[in-house]
Amino acid sequence: MNLLWLQAGGCGGCSMSLLCADTPDWHGQLRAADIELLWHPSLSLASGAEVLELLQRCADGRQPLDALCIEGALLRGPHGTGRFHVLAGTGVPMIDWVRRLAARARHVLAVGSCAAWGGVTAAGENPTDACGLQYEDERPGGLLGAEFRSASGLPVINIAGCPTHPNWVLDTLAALAADSLAAADLDALARPRFYADQLVHHGCTRNEYYEFKASAVKPSDLGCLMEHMGCKGTQVHADCNIRLWNGEGSCTRGGYACIACTEPGFQEPGHAFAQTPKVAGIPIGLPTDMPKAWFIALAALSKSATPKRVRDNAEADHLLQKPALRRTRLK
Repeated sequence: MNLLWLQAGGCGGCSMSLLCADTPDWHGQLRAADIELLWHPSLSLASGAEVLELLQRCADGRQPLDALCIEGALLRGPHGTGRFHVLAGTGVPMIDWVRRLAARARHVLAVGSCAAWGGVTAAGENPTDACGLQYEDERPGGLLGAEFRSASGLPVINIAGCPTHPNWVLDTLAALAADSLAAADLDALARPRFYADQLVHHGCTRNEYYEFKASAVKPSDLGCLMEHMGCKGTQVHADCNIRLWNGEGSCTRGGYACIACTEPGFQEPGHAFAQTPKVAGIPIGLPTDMPKAWFIALAALSKSATPKRVRDNAEADHLLQKPALRRTRLK
């Protein structure tokens, strides 16, 4: 399977993240999956006329194109011309190149939330009229339109994240190369289900504090970040605390709230990222699949049953009290 990677309106963070894959030989991992990298703007040696010739051959169909990866939002402004982002050396807007190449590609992938939904690039007044490949936030459409299907019959595959976990990208590409990723393997927002069927909450090291609603009140605290610090890990689809970053970390393990970066519209939550919005003291964003009445009842019961060790440790930056020793055998 050959792969062409283009960068549009974004920071390049997903490519930077990709270099942190769990391998010292990223190109070797692609080769092992029988993937040929035709070109990447940061990781390939070719440039200038050589690249323009490659792009033209792909667009004309002379060079088969199996996977087209787009990183960054698509800039449609000003006034639909796309001329806020013209591909250097061509005089042609990037959005026109993307449309032509997507029409030829067997698979089209949006790498990162900017390419998937518009992301941070589309925040605020969005003066560049940025959008995702097939979505504008949660609304189907985007650059290619809601009805777009690649030559494989699949919609744009949205590997959402800001940035993406490197292995979300590599595992998706490997599955495509092995012809083992079908429509049933994508969720309702066309994200690969191998990571999107999980919640960030799964595997979180703060789960004991969550169970007792023993909450952090400042960024350095060990307690649960949901009640006061804006964490949305109980609602967000990703396996960040199961498939650790750089083999050992995640946002919540580093003391940062999950800001829902795999979800449409995360860039404008309507509140400060590190603050939980509430009504009558109850968080507005409740855990996925939990009715409000149940949450209120369970939270009240949990708080009343919180062990002193958990309560004290929750508002500290290190363990003040260690778990008591207990005999674990029956006799």
